[in-house]
Amino acid sequence: MAGGKIQKKRPQHTQGIGGGGIPFEKSKGQHILKNPMLVESIVQKSGIKPTDVVLEIGPGTGNLTKKLLECAKSVVAVELDPRMVLELNRRFQGTPYASRLKVIQGDVLKCDLPYFDICVANIPYKISSPLTFKLLSHRPVFRCAVIMYQREFALGLVAQPGNSAYCRLSVNTQLLARVSHLLKVGKNNFRPPPKVDSSVVRIEPRRPLPPISFKEWDGLIRICFNKKNKTLGSLFKLKGVLALLEKNYKTLQSLRLSGNPEGIGEEKEITSEDVNILADTGDDISMMDTERDNRDEDEEMDTDSVNISEGSTFKDKVLEILRQGNFLEKRASKLSQVDFLFLLSLFNKAGIHFS
Repeated sequence: MAGGKIQKKRPQHTQGIGGGGIPFEKSKGQHILKNPMLVESIVQKSGIKPTDVVLEIGPGTGNLTKKLLECAKSVVAVELDPRMVLELNRRFQGTPYASRLKVIQGDVLKCDLPYFDICVANIPYKISSPLTFKLLSHRPVFRCAVIMYQREFALGLVAQPGNSAYCRLSVNTQLLARVSHLLKVGKNNFRPPPKVDSSVVRIEPRRPLPPISFKEWDGLIRICFNKKNKTLGSLFKLKGVLALLEKNYKTLQSLRLSGNPEGIGEEKEITSEDVNILADTGDDISMMDTERDNRDEDEEMDTDSVNISEGSTFKDKVLEILRQGNFLEKRASKLSQVDFLFLLSLFNKAGIHFS
């Protein structure tokens, strides 16, 4: 209050283009790269060829777009905000770049993406997971993507076994692609600055993909990372886990007896449906900093696991599979892609499926 009058707070608009004009909206994840050296570095690390078609997501005012147009054959920019679309078209109108820039206004998660060789993007962080897996499902397969992520998410993408950030996001992404960390980017490189630091990650789709059922893979990984620091022997003794696996096992046996297996566990090409399953990483990121020793949890022993009869034939079958692969005392947090693929093959060969 001042002079007995209540001062109403005006909505805070972040200074827009050229010190005025269009205000950036943080709620839409609009954080524009303002450091020209950083923009140059991102473009260089993308390895763009003069024959490449580049997909840019969230071009904003076109700072990165301009550099991409200098290197590439053409740029397809997908932008949700109509104000930014207008500004982008104005910026390049009448320039030699105009004919090589195509701007698509729309939600990148909902629109059909055109052909592209490389994706370079500074994305709204809230769409990080669904966008990553949408790109990885795109056909034909692109060469690489260089994307700016929230740092915590980026560390989850590139984490290796034994790292505290290693989670389902790490395993699922690395099943489909090779990922590497390129740059750490401080928040002051953006206008307006976000609340967190960022990282640039390079993603190269694997060719060919492992010949597995992605539903099967997802089912196994969900169980293993339910408590990533507990032993697999403990996790696969849980009543709920055994009940699910035994139900699938009996269903498959019945189908085989009737001569109608319906492709359970069948190897197939990745589809959008598969990608949606792998993209659902839930609370992985929020759980990454809970690298507790889990000794308390192991000592507590789930009541569900205690309730399983020691004479259970199916439980013995499951534990024997784990023992055969030397997985009984191992933890998901320490297992590699090869380990999980081997474990999945052991279960499937025994007729036990996860979907």
